[in-house]
Amino acid sequence: MLLPPTLIENPILPGFNPDPSICRVGEDYYIATSTFEWFPGVQIHHSRDLVNWRLLTHALQEQRLLDLRGVPSSGGVWAPALSYHDGVFYLCYTVVHQLNSVTKDTPNYLTTSEQIEGPWSDPVFINSSGFDPSLFHDDDGKKYWLNMVWDHRPDHHPFYGIVLQEYDELQKCLVGKSHLIFKGSSIGLTEGPHLYRRNGYYYLLTAEGGTEYGHAASLARSRKLLGPYEVHPENPILTSAGDATLKLQKAGHASLVETPQGEWYMPHLCGRPLPGSKRCNLGRETALQKMEWKPDDWLYMVGGGNAPQERVTAPNLPVHRWPELPERLPFDSPHYASLRGRNDRVEIEADRLILRGGESLESNFDQSLLARRVVSQQIKTTTAMVFHPESFQQMAGLVFYYNTFLFHYLYLSLDEELGNCLQIHSCDDGVSSFPLGSELVSVAAGPVWLRGVLSDFELQFFWSQDGDRYQLIGPALDASLLSDDYGTRWGFTGSFVGMACQDLTGGCAAAEFEYLEMNSTVLVK
Repeated sequence: MLLPPTLIENPILPGFNPDPSICRVGEDYYIATSTFEWFPGVQIHHSRDLVNWRLLTHALQEQRLLDLRGVPSSGGVWAPALSYHDGVFYLCYTVVHQLNSVTKDTPNYLTTSEQIEGPWSDPVFINSSGFDPSLFHDDDGKKYWLNMVWDHRPDHHPFYGIVLQEYDELQKCLVGKSHLIFKGSSIGLTEGPHLYRRNGYYYLLTAEGGTEYGHAASLARSRKLLGPYEVHPENPILTSAGDATLKLQKAGHASLVETPQGEWYMPHLCGRPLPGSKRCNLGRETALQKMEWKPDDWLYMVGGGNAPQERVTAPNLPVHRWPELPERLPFDSPHYASLRGRNDRVEIEADRLILRGGESLESNFDQSLLARRVVSQQIKTTTAMVFHPESFQQMAGLVFYYNTFLFHYLYLSLDEELGNCLQIHSCDDGVSSFPLGSELVSVAAGPVWLRGVLSDFELQFFWSQDGDRYQLIGPALDASLLSDDYGTRWGFTGSFVGMACQDLTGGCAAAEFEYLEMNSTVLVK
């Protein structure tokens, strides 16, 4: 059922779209989100009414702008911050090289463009003291760089606090002294800083509580840029913590925007766990809340409280809808992504996709894979493929993928006795299994159609040799493991479904795909 245009339905950006940073330019609103190890980097969605959104572009879609080769799962691009000042877009972002030890490697960069579609300038390295950088443009023309600082020392809290330092645009570097302006509220784990100025106050909006079920958005203010900053009297201004009945969990990591009519909105990340569980297999998504300033010069959620609302009053703006996406997208659509860089193994020729076999699905280097975000917990996805393996080390097929440790893969390969055959490879927290065992499914030469049906906790694969009559293959698989919240390692991304090809001989055997079709029970943004 379509909602009337007076309402915003959350999440506005379903599927893997975390850490939203919003800016307005005239009548246009842009949200930049984290992309981690996926390429191109930094998705940018566009709206003119804050109700209807489209994926417009990626900021980091060239190798000169982003090198992800070798970054670990959930490394890569963290928490981009998008701003606009004097005709120029500014994008700050971190490229995390290492996140699994007591220390962190977090180089921070800045790139600029006069147009949101680019071209973006060569990135300038700024610092690497922590992550989640942002740029504040003060009223006097000065610019200031903010980021959280990581403290690896024993007996110290790793989230040291938020630092601020002046940025010299001519020299393209930080100048002067770095100032610690905020140690955080009692919630702790302070990160994701965004600074705003209003009515003589500097307002510091931060993420706190960690990006899981204790997540929150906190607000502090000061008359002086360098503080001290006092915390909101009813902090946090947004959280889902402590209320398992909320549809939108993990609410936090927010930013702010004002419409020309003076209405305020706050996009924030959230997660929708599978029913009765704490597993968010769609990853962290973006929702939007309506806010208001009260006479005490503090910001509050419209309607009271601090719990994220599923439906929010839309702004007083003309409705601007975008065309609905087809179930089959061209392979050059911005909705497709690859891992750690789209290399020459991924070729698009006319209306077909050619994948030349790369390394394994567990590799942090040269994978051959093209995939789309999963945006609903009930989908049916189908692809048609032609592949002629000459070795059991050559594989191609349909994969439901979270990261190098979590995936389900239906693939075509070669067996010395059966010839062409289908097998399933499941990876559960880094432990591989092959549910068909030795009962491989023999397949005649020629095209093969592969299908995956995702239904909440279950994933079931099917196959066909004519694209009409489909046969069940393998058991129902646990789809909930494709989740931020599963396993022993950090996970910050979300589920993808796509086409993959491996050639572990190094021979680059090619698989050809005709299409990838996604049928969903929700409107695909």
